[in-house]
Amino acid sequence: MKKLPFIGRHRYLEKLRQMLNKKSATLAVVKGRRRIGKSRLIQEFSKDYQFYEFVGLSPDEGITEQDQRDNFARLLEKYFQLPPLRTTDWSDLLTVLAENTANGQVNILFDEISWMAMDSPTFLPKLKNAWDTEFKNNHQLTLILCGSVSVWIEKNILSSTGYFGRIPVRISLDELPLPDCNELLHAQNFVGGTYDKFQLLAVTGGIPYYLEQLQPGFTAEQNIRQLCFYEDALFVNEFDLIFHDVFNSRSDIYKKIVMLLADGSMEYNDVCDKLQYSRSGKLYDYLNDLIVARFISRDYTWSIKSGKVARLSKYRLSDNYLRFYLKYIAPKRELIMQGLYEDVDYMHLPGWQTTMGLQFENLVLKNKKSLLSLLGINPSHVVASNPFFQRKTTRQKGCQIDLLIQTRYQNLFVCEIKFSKNQLGMDIINEVDEKIKRLSLPRGFSCFPVLIHVNGVSDAVLDEGYFTKIIDFGELLVSSEK
Repeated sequence: MKKLPFIGRHRYLEKLRQMLNKKSATLAVVKGRRRIGKSRLIQEFSKDYQFYEFVGLSPDEGITEQDQRDNFARLLEKYFQLPPLRTTDWSDLLTVLAENTANGQVNILFDEISWMAMDSPTFLPKLKNAWDTEFKNNHQLTLILCGSVSVWIEKNILSSTGYFGRIPVRISLDELPLPDCNELLHAQNFVGGTYDKFQLLAVTGGIPYYLEQLQPGFTAEQNIRQLCFYEDALFVNEFDLIFHDVFNSRSDIYKKIVMLLADGSMEYNDVCDKLQYSRSGKLYDYLNDLIVARFISRDYTWSIKSGKVARLSKYRLSDNYLRFYLKYIAPKRELIMQGLYEDVDYMHLPGWQTTMGLQFENLVLKNKKSLLSLLGINPSHVVASNPFFQRKTTRQKGCQIDLLIQTRYQNLFVCEIKFSKNQLGMDIINEVDEKIKRLSLPRGFSCFPVLIHVNGVSDAVLDEGYFTKIIDFGELLVSSEK
């Protein structure tokens, strides 16, 4: 199969390339969820230089600290044509690597760094020492620490006093923006329309590896069935791999949290109540771990009058694959494994409209810069931009807005992000108008209703002229961020 071209990530490539202009060695960290494209980014950055890649062994049962060292030693032997290395000490192995990369422009990748350091409390201190006393002697050397276990990297490297001041380059990879997803689909000769592309992205999100698994010539429906509903489908087992890799033995509590959030966003106290968990800092830590891992988001509301962030917030499952798995693969996994679900009419599965609405919101919220461009809003003029919540009190009605954008000119763009299998009719105007009426607005503020849709709107809605802007999902697929 022909290798797909490297698409997107230009900002991150430039950030990495700037390291080459320095007159000193550079230590960098790249983190992000499984399948997000970390290794591919670093390989693209390093393609014109000496490049050595060391990958930790997956922490499967029976894998030991010595296995990790033996694997590292075998790679050293392979890269530098060395005789068999017999050592039980990371310091010796790191010294061998430093001695063989002491000259010229050299890029080194330690991939899945948390696996490499597994069960070795001395690995990171020894790596720091080797960096300070050996690797840094080559002023043209770049050492990149990379991994899917973002929580581990954050706690053990980025927040470690031992590495304080030593890591000038830090990259957290997110999903590809929608225009890059669109370009990747075109590179695979996918010829479906806007709604077909939406279906694929509703299942995969902007995860590059997932999009790269699509089969050219297949329809969106055929691709989704192949990825999700065949007995050997990638997405059937991916969930377990993600949570084993990222959270290992503590994965159960994290699974319970994402399962709970699959049905919609929730406040912290509601999460505690549903899980029957005490309102302790421990659950807060678990939620924060999922945020660091980029699986969930925490959306804060704010005071429209002052523009200051309020205490009220909600946690949202922001990973489209996870929600699709939990809603439509996990409940039927046994049937799928028996080959009995290959011809399922998935668009008629329970709760499809609601789930696709949540998936659509995720796609739009992750591409706010493109949305601002389409609305003609300069990002520097934005005071706040988030889902907005207003609690019911004796003085005001409750209100929830998919996305509210407040600018410093006292303008509020009330964005309704609406998925529908059919064209939207006049009801959408009444729905948005009611939300605006419920908003507790300070004097002098103006509201501009915005509709973001995926399957068209009726002529009656267009003729009414109620919405300041009506944006089709296809526009987000081709929009360029300013």
